[in-house]
Amino acid sequence: MSKPIILYSHKGGPNPWKVAIILEELGLPYETKFVEFQDMKEGPLIDVNPNGRVPAIEDPNTGVAMFESGAIVEYLVETYDKSNNLTYTSSPEKYLLKSWLHFQMSGQGPYFGQKAWFELYHPEKNLKSAIDRYANEIRRVLGVVDAHLKKQGTEYLVGDKCTYADLAWVPWDMALQFLLGEGAKKVEEELPTYKAWHDRLMARPAVQKIVEERTKANSQ
Repeated sequence: MSKPIILYSHKGGPNPWKVAIILEELGLPYETKFVEFQDMKEGPLIDVNPNGRVPAIEDPNTGVAMFESGAIVEYLVETYDKSNNLTYTSSPEKYLLKSWLHFQMSGQGPYFGQKAWFELYHPEKNLKSAIDRYANEIRRVLGVVDAHLKKQGTEYLVGDKCTYADLAWVPWDMALQFLLGEGAKKVEEELPTYKAWHDRLMARPAVQKIVEERTKANSQ
């Protein structure tokens, strides 16, 4: 592959950084194009993603243009992870990976995002019932991960190695302190297996590089 993949991103949103982590893990060349919120319903992004959201990608090497972070992750792994470093081809592992990725997209992402929305951006302020609901859902979802890892006795969600299913959780989990404040420390104390898993993922060189890039992008 010689041409860089174009990644449409936003400096603050977690989901584009999920894709960036996979790109880094796979050693793929890519170019990030940051899109401001007010420009997401316009070209060139709207031509790639009819929903006008990030992330989206254009791959000049295959002619494929895609949107939705989970679908992009699956595409990148299926297309470029020829050594299966981040995936499994055996059953049931390859299907369990999809289950955990979809749980991340249907559980972690929406619940974390709604907690941020109702606490920070919703025009009607101090909706304690909504804020508490999503804070509790954050704890519940992370508890599912913690219980699964304990039951399996493994360091990662599926099998004996880090996969795309693990890495998909990283950007939203990085927002735990931001979303729960002092409650984040309590969650980590109550869920030590989850915390150890998260720390292992954060220590990966590709993840550290994206953390640095995200910090740099948000400081500009």
